[in-house]
Amino acid sequence: MNEELRRKLKGEETAFGLWVTSEAPAVTEVAAILGLDWICIDMEHGYLDYRAIAGHLTAARGTDMSVIVRPPSHDLEPTKRALDLGAHGIILPLVENADELRAAHDNVFYPPKGRRGIGGERSVTWGLALEEYVKTANDDIMLIPMIETRQAAENFDDILAVEGTETIFLGPGDMSASYGYVGQWEGPGIAELNLNLLARAREAGVSTGIVARHTDEAIQRRDQGFGMVSLGSDIGLMIRQIRSMAEALGKSPVGHRWF
Repeated sequence: MNEELRRKLKGEETAFGLWVTSEAPAVTEVAAILGLDWICIDMEHGYLDYRAIAGHLTAARGTDMSVIVRPPSHDLEPTKRALDLGAHGIILPLVENADELRAAHDNVFYPPKGRRGIGGERSVTWGLALEEYVKTANDDIMLIPMIETRQAAENFDDILAVEGTETIFLGPGDMSASYGYVGQWEGPGIAELNLNLLARAREAGVSTGIVARHTDEAIQRRDQGFGMVSLGSDIGLMIRQIRSMAEALGKSPVGHRWF
């Protein structure tokens, strides 16, 4: 679990991934076939439920691709259920201080590291591999806090210092909003702030992830030293490609029938 992703992060290689927002498991299957290193199944926004998560995890079975879930909140219930379904890790939204991250450890990890309960669901192969799973889960599972508010930036060094923090993920859009630039991806000063957070994380031995909006930005983020770079979302990539083809064909992709 997460062996290949961790290998790249520790070797300071960039691991490319995909934000999954649709329920179709074929998205995950194709992502694995194309050699992506990780996907994030997004429950914070949109409509994905636990049945959709199970489908994506099944599609990734037998591959080296990490399947990480972003739950809708810090609560125990969504985190526990995503992990019981077999998720390889959690990207935790809106972490603003070290105490919130420490509390999340309780929900993600088994005793003595946390207080996650032991169940007999998909993660332990319906109980058939319970002993093997619980023996290594605390070491295998990744807990990745999202740094996406002004308060998180102000508490950044304390968050980095939480024991076991190996990767953080930046959210430029929400960070911009928290500084008063709602609707901007990187408002005034936010690009510089993100690079400052990247440098401080690297100094602490922690890798950093971020979402890219297009190919040139993915290349830029790789060259800046980001460890995890999302190529975008499944639906976003489809829109990007259709729009590009429509413009090349002299059509608007909105409001016109193609055929």
